[in-house]
Amino acid sequence: MSPMLSSAKSAAALRTAARVSAESLLVLLMAAVTLWLVGRMWSIVWPLIAALFLTTLTWPPVRFLRRHGWPPALAAATVTVLFLLSVAGIVALIAVPMASQSGELGEGVVDGIQWLREWAAGPPLNINDTQITGALDTAVARLQDSIGSMVTALATGLGTVFNGVVTAFLALFLMFFFLKDGPRFLPWLTRQLPGRLATDIPVVAERGWETLGAFVRSQAFVGLIDAVLIGLGLWILDVPLVLPLAVLTFVSAFVPIIGALFAGLVAVLIALVSNGPTDALIVLALIVVVQQLEGNVFQPMIQSRGLGLHAAVILLAVTFGGSAAGIVGSLLAVPVAALIAVVWNYVRSQLEDPHPATVPEQPSAQEPPSGASLDTTATP
Repeated sequence: MSPMLSSAKSAAALRTAARVSAESLLVLLMAAVTLWLVGRMWSIVWPLIAALFLTTLTWPPVRFLRRHGWPPALAAATVTVLFLLSVAGIVALIAVPMASQSGELGEGVVDGIQWLREWAAGPPLNINDTQITGALDTAVARLQDSIGSMVTALATGLGTVFNGVVTAFLALFLMFFFLKDGPRFLPWLTRQLPGRLATDIPVVAERGWETLGAFVRSQAFVGLIDAVLIGLGLWILDVPLVLPLAVLTFVSAFVPIIGALFAGLVAVLIALVSNGPTDALIVLALIVVVQQLEGNVFQPMIQSRGLGLHAAVILLAVTFGGSAAGIVGSLLAVPVAALIAVVWNYVRSQLEDPHPATVPEQPSAQEPPSGASLDTTATP
């Protein structure tokens, strides 16, 4: 006869499951409300996040200057100006060589278009000039019909560019104030919070700051590896503008997915118009291999060491962030996952029992005779 289920135990299990489900729903509801509030305040949150990323890059030299007696405002202003000059230098490093070789690149573009026409005219496509002209006329007619939507898209693009410029300036101002007054933030936060929060929140904030710095440094290192490998391949193939393309590859590493696609497209286009289709295909293969190594080897390994996250967790976080919020989600997925891990590890450390219960010693197999006492002070 099979044993009967205990009604008391079954009811207790159902009550426990109901309580856990209700608490989980409350946590999910709170997370949804938090995300909704962040979305409503995104015009403020996004410059703040960008400023924090920039501050992690520029804080080490500010800390060095402050340790050598520089006033906080002077150190922050000096590093901010040097950062702006560095950004301007990077832009000039990319733009000036491209402008100096614009004539050569223009001729290469014309030659590339002519080569494509000749290739399309041969087998297996066998597209003649009449068909190409008809296709161009059709494309022009469609462009004329959709001129209204193009104007709307252009206005939207200009608005996006304007918002980006405003966000950049706001992030730079916030970066300056973070560099100047950052060390005073945690003491101020401690004075504002009551009770246990005055200890817990500053500790979590400090650990989160260290984790964010580790993420930015690891991302910069991965971008440096990409720039060196791709730049070396372009140099071997004698592709022009090697240094600007390498710098563009490094900078684009901070923008997931789109940055790599943009830098790779520029490199392939320049290789096509300057060296021909064979070298362009080699450059395309090189970029694909390097990006695969970055996404599946370099980035998970380096970030897993710096952030304390497993490589599989990083891959899943980037995938989920990209599917949930696009490019911004891919950019913020890894640091958000690392910050969640910081909070979880701290909460778990606080919930652990600092004094685990000791297991009582088991009686010896040979009991002492009745009335005898054990002399604990005797030496062997």
